[in-house]
Amino acid sequence: MATLRLAAWSTSLQFSDLPEPVTQAAVRSFYNWTGCALGGSNHPTTTTALKALAPFFGKPTSSILGHSDDKDKDNIGSADASHAALINGIASHVHDYDDTHLETIIHPTGPVASALLAQAEALGKPVVGEEFILALVTGIEAECKAGLAVWPKHYDIGWHITSTTGAIGAAVAVGKLLNLTTKQMAHAIGIAATQVTGLREMFGSDTKSFHVGRSAQNGLMAATLASKGYTSSTQALEAKRGWVNVVSETHNLDEVMPTLGKVWETEKNSFKPFPCGIVVHPIIDGCIQLHRDMQEQGLSAREIKNIKCKVHPLVLELTGKKTPQDGLQAKFSVYHGGAVGLVLGKAGPAQYEDNVVTSPEIVSVRDKIAATADATLGTDEAEIVVEFTSPSSALTKHVKHAIGSLEVPMTDAQLQEKFIDQVSPVLGTEGAKKASDAALALRAVVDVAGMAKTL
Repeated sequence: MATLRLAAWSTSLQFSDLPEPVTQAAVRSFYNWTGCALGGSNHPTTTTALKALAPFFGKPTSSILGHSDDKDKDNIGSADASHAALINGIASHVHDYDDTHLETIIHPTGPVASALLAQAEALGKPVVGEEFILALVTGIEAECKAGLAVWPKHYDIGWHITSTTGAIGAAVAVGKLLNLTTKQMAHAIGIAATQVTGLREMFGSDTKSFHVGRSAQNGLMAATLASKGYTSSTQALEAKRGWVNVVSETHNLDEVMPTLGKVWETEKNSFKPFPCGIVVHPIIDGCIQLHRDMQEQGLSAREIKNIKCKVHPLVLELTGKKTPQDGLQAKFSVYHGGAVGLVLGKAGPAQYEDNVVTSPEIVSVRDKIAATADATLGTDEAEIVVEFTSPSSALTKHVKHAIGSLEVPMTDAQLQEKFIDQVSPVLGTEGAKKASDAALALRAVVDVAGMAKTL
């Protein structure tokens, strides 16, 4: 009875049960999510959704990050919890800069934190940092265990695994905050599981980030309904026509669920140094290193003759867009990632703006990149050869593990630099620093709602 087992584990988990590394990983995950949500708050995808849906907002209980209420300027900084979860979820994923559980390529914190923060603000009583962290971990664990149970067939079929599992994680997290009973939690899991959201066909469009917002919203709704006595099947995950059997050709649910509380998925979370599909990161990492080598040797991008890359086959399957037309499409282009790395020596949100994607200099180098699939390479590995017009001139780079992988994780200092870089255009440098300090202090917070207002 996997559904009831997950529900029972979730409702019984205590903060004292969390190993210290798991707690630290949860704080880092929330910190990274906060930076991504603030950094994406003014993206056209986010603001379009905000303006389109504002007429439907209910009582404003929860913050829309990166915005403030100002009726004179038509600004909207708060909404009902359901819509706040949706908008913050969209914002947190729109740059494709959020965390990744590498075994399943789920972006765990987006759906869970978006729902959880909205509910914490709407709860009507203070939520302390440790209570919030416990709910966050509980949700991430549920989400990732569900993902592990159906990986990789579920993804191969065409489901966006972040959103299909995200609703389950969000429901469990919010349910934990609402102190659901085991039976209520099982119903919440079922209500979430039946709201399967997210097709991979939407990658490269506004709708990809909508998946994350919608799964947060669906999970919050599921837990809220269950808290009021709304029922579902208590075998929603494992039944013949339940979630795992409907969304995947195969599953190993019975092997995964016993690892709850023994193998912590939160601790495995990784963080992106570049705002794009994570499989592109080895190429970007290598090309940025090659950019530095070019500078040292007095070589310029104009002298590049061709670039030959060997990558894991998944890279071309997921990010093979040869001629992206805008920033969202470029996030799924290994060619754009390599070009900005070589030409500009960086690949932050600014390098994925539409005007950079269509820049003649970037397009020229992008068109010289040839990528070949090599199944002997790891998913975070790449080989790059850059040949120049001058005779016998070439540079090579082999990236065994890209920065941001578990083998080469981002340091706290790098995470803070990423946070400030994303958030400064939204809140200004001083505002970004204040937001950074607030998010980092999550464990000591006496009221999460008060912290949210500083964001």
